Amino acid sequence: MLEEIAEQPAALERTFAAESPRVTKFRRFAQRRKFRLIVLVARGTSDNAALFGRYLLELTTGIPVSLCAPSIHTLYRARLDLRGALVIGISQSGEGPDINLVLRRTRRQGAFTLAITNEPASTLARIADEVFLVRAGPQRSVAATKTYTGQLLVLYLLAWALGSRIALPEVARAAERVARALTLAPRVRELAARFRAMRKCAVVARGLNYANAFELALKLMETCYVSAQQFSAADFRHGPIALVEPDFPVFLFAPPGKTVLDMQALARRLRKLGAQTVAVTSPGVALPKSALDIRLPGVIPEIYTPIPYIVPGQLLAAELARVKGLDPDRPRSLRIITKTV
Repeated sequence: MLEEIAEQPAALERTFAAESPRVTKFRRFAQRRKFRLIVLVARGTSDNAALFGRYLLELTTGIPVSLCAPSIHTLYRARLDLRGALVIGISQSGEGPDINLVLRRTRRQGAFTLAITNEPASTLARIADEVFLVRAGPQRSVAATKTYTGQLLVLYLLAWALGSRIALPEVARAAERVARALTLAPRVRELAARFRAMRKCAVVARGLNYANAFELALKLMETCYVSAQQFSAADFRHGPIALVEPDFPVFLFAPPGKTVLDMQALARRLRKLGAQTVAVTSPGVALPKSALDIRLPGVIPEIYTPIPYIVPGQLLAAELARVKGLDPDRPRSLRIITKTV
């Protein structure tokens, strides 16, 4: 897992270079097609990438985006009118039976289908009308890391292809920003030692980093067997904050930008409740003195923070597993490919 976390700058650089020409061609096609709806379908870590895609694509393209419930197709076999829709299947392996079944059915229902996968010879790549590849190399770790950030990068490219004002030079800087985030490993190891006894926690974010709350919670569950629950900052106040008692761990994603005031207000409230708060943030973001922080170097516009911001979370999950005496590469009951219908 740690090796694959370290591979991310090279994987992101490779993906951007190889997929940019394909995305440029798709941009011309999308301008003619004028999609009226986008539907994202995925499971597991890829579903967290899809959640990010929903925020990014709606925010930057103005096209409504839906997260597909695969059971609507696999179990209930609903008939939908998907003419004018773009259906995007996201899967590291490209071999999830439910994702592939959804793409087959939605294609018959009038949608144009697109695959985002790490495996060019996969079933998903064969059945989709268009394919964007995450060029992360073979995934050996059960806990996905480099494929998650690769999927996010491809979603930025897709947003640009669909007419958004995403700046491709900023997207290209993802590799550089992740490389800088990796230098935070000593700070993360220090924090992991402090949370050796952690059995439960909350992970909270809002907006573009909301998907990262899901992804960090998933990594803590997969590798450390911590009961981690993820929330938006808004939903957290509507009941789940009652979980918080003195020393209860809460991890926050608090980038500068539209969500920062809300996250700062939540951090202050958590201080009053006695929570043990850790914020992934940037220099210049004020936090209560009691809060622990992981500050990413440099100035990153909020819209481009999700890729580098998840890296400390990945490192934390791997290092926390180590201090707990667990092997993050052999999580119980899990395999790299999970086949559900």
